[in-house]
This record gives sequence, structure tokens and C-alpha cells, in this order.
Amino acid sequence: MDDLTRLVAIEDIKQLFARYYRALDLKDWDAFESVFAPDAVMDMSQPDRILVAEDGLYRGASAIRAFAERAIGQGPTIDKGVMPIIEFPSDTAATGIWAQEDRLVWPQGHPNRRLHGHGYEHHVYEKVDGRWKIKRVRLERLHVDIVRAQD
Repeated sequence: MDDLTRLVAIEDIKQLFARYYRALDLKDWDAFESVFAPDAVMDMSQPDRILVAEDGLYRGASAIRAFAERAIGQGPTIDKGVMPIIEFPSDTAATGIWAQEDRLVWPQGHPNRRLHGHGYEHHVYEKVDGRWKIKRVRLERLHVDIVRAQD
């Protein structure tokens, strides 16, 4: 991959990640699902996961969307990812590590009240029909404050 192609691919992946978090925060579930490869995997199995009754592994773009809708609902969220390290093992595959921070507030009736966390998101990307898609996401929290409804 030449330097110009690499820089364009990095920018495309940055835009993809921005669409991912923007769709999540706006609860635009169609747009959220569209950033993932059809066979994507999301690993949210860290100990302080949002939905403790589930194992935290979601396979397929539609399953990832369904998880996000259940986990977040319509409560306000603020997510941000910064300082990416993006590498290319091939012209159609990439990896990314993003420093991340998120804040969530849930409405009455949800098993959680609020969350503030930060850590890293580890991504694998693949180029599908000329467009970058998220193939795998793994959340690695370094710190999380979560208040559950029963607390």
C-alpha cells in the first residue's frame, strides 16, 4: 500500500468510527448497523458490562444492533474515541486501537442508572465492496463507574 492510499484509508476508517459513535449517540440504529460487516463480532464481555445477564459476545451486524438497542435504549449517551493507532496487515484489512470514553444515563425501569467509563476499543476492519466496515470490536475498560438500579 503506497503512502497516499494508506492515508486515504486511515481517513476513511476515522470517518467510519465517527459514524459508529454518532449513530449510537443519536439512536440511529439503521446507520449503526450499517457500519458493521455482516459477520462482525462485538466483544463487550468485560466484568463491568452493561447487561450482566448476557455473556457480552454478539455475532452479526443485526445481533450487534439488537444488543445496542437493549443495552442503551433511548437514554442519552456521549461517546468519544480519540488517538487512533491504525495499521494495515493487507490492502483490505486493518486494525485500530482507540482511546475511548463514554457516559450513559438510563431512564427509569432500566436495570442500570448511569455509567462513566474509559479505556480502549480494539477494532478489526475489512474492506467490503470498496468500503471499510467494522469486522470486530472489543472493549477494554481501564476504569468504569456504573450505578445499577438496585444500588
